[in-house]
Amino acid sequence: MLSGRIARGSSLVLLTLAACARADAAASDSAVAAADDHPGWLRRWLDPSTAPFIPVPEIDVSPVAGATIGLIPVWLSVDENEEIRQIIAPDIIHSQYFGWGARGRIFAYPSKDSQWTIVGGGKQQVEREFDASYVNGLVRSDTWTWSLHTNFDRSGTPRFYGLGNHSPMSAQTNYVDNQGHVEATAGWNITQQWQVSYTLRLGFVQIGAAVLPSLPSIDTRFPQLPGLDREEELQQRMILTYDTRDSITIPRKGVAIFAVAGYSNSGIWGSVSYSFLGAEARVYRPVEPWLTVAAHAALRYMPSADRAPFWALSSIGGDRSVVGERQPLRAFGDDRYIDRDSFAAGAELRTRVEQFKVFATNLSIELAPFIDLGKVFSRDGENPLVHLHKGGGLGVRAVASPFIVGYVDVGFGPEGLAVFTGINYPF
Repeated sequence: MLSGRIARGSSLVLLTLAACARADAAASDSAVAAADDHPGWLRRWLDPSTAPFIPVPEIDVSPVAGATIGLIPVWLSVDENEEIRQIIAPDIIHSQYFGWGARGRIFAYPSKDSQWTIVGGGKQQVEREFDASYVNGLVRSDTWTWSLHTNFDRSGTPRFYGLGNHSPMSAQTNYVDNQGHVEATAGWNITQQWQVSYTLRLGFVQIGAAVLPSLPSIDTRFPQLPGLDREEELQQRMILTYDTRDSITIPRKGVAIFAVAGYSNSGIWGSVSYSFLGAEARVYRPVEPWLTVAAHAALRYMPSADRAPFWALSSIGGDRSVVGERQPLRAFGDDRYIDRDSFAAGAELRTRVEQFKVFATNLSIELAPFIDLGKVFSRDGENPLVHLHKGGGLGVRAVASPFIVGYVDVGFGPEGLAVFTGINYPF
């Protein structure tokens, strides 16, 4: 749930650039001409190529998070190869539910092999967030790949509808999700294609009563649901990866296959116990230089889940595929369906429709019609390919190679319209 909110600013930056790019050169010329008789500082501000920052309006309307409006002043740092190396994007916002707020963001791309981000902010009421990450060894040319990630997030908009593949919209509840964790990953690169990684995550989750006045609280409608109190988690996982993609961030060809095994044990630190097994495959096939077919499929089973809190179970819904965890269903909100096991699949046609040079970097615009399928279930022997939820839609992406993808994905399904924004492809 945190990643979508973190990413929103950068995606809006890229998508705003894309919307304005076709007119950028003409606008720059006319602005400079119009400023000929004005002081140098005004000329500099009116010329997009020399303006000190890019003012980007922020408008986000979500059936889950409500309406948020704001302004993001954006600073881009570009290297001698005209590739974005850093984005600084603070904002001032107003939330329909939680009042005024502010956030700061730095996204840095020092090289193809490393990235780091820092994001933090809060609102007048309820919501706070901090997220920082660093990863080194992305291209797997050395023996080891490693990463560190820490976050704290207090969100007041999550929903819960009950467990099962047919949980009704009428059972919708609200809660405050207060969580934080520290996570370290070390990956042994056997070859550039094969990797074995180990992740240790230490964290907590505390579920609070509803703060949205129009919805009942999760603890009143589902008082026996495991995980309603504060829980500590010490999770460990191993992932075996086979990866032939030509790019981790912007893949055009190749495959990525993941096999996952993990568990959390109520021992020295943890208060919850469960285990999980999973597998996911992602395939990318270039049909034309301007067209890539992307597809994925994922299974997740929980051999032991009797003591698992609801937030650790398998889920589908939202816009992100996280290996070994949640899976997308872009016609529905985040974690719309939750149960012990899950299956998800999807495909999209990533179609480049235009290319520009804007703000000293190269930008491509993609349209991506997509379809998503998925279900959750509680019996291990159940056929994962029946009783699937379905949704389709259209993605609009701004791609600044080789590091950044900003997107708006609009999904349509039986529960209406769902809109998501963020950075990086959904899978």
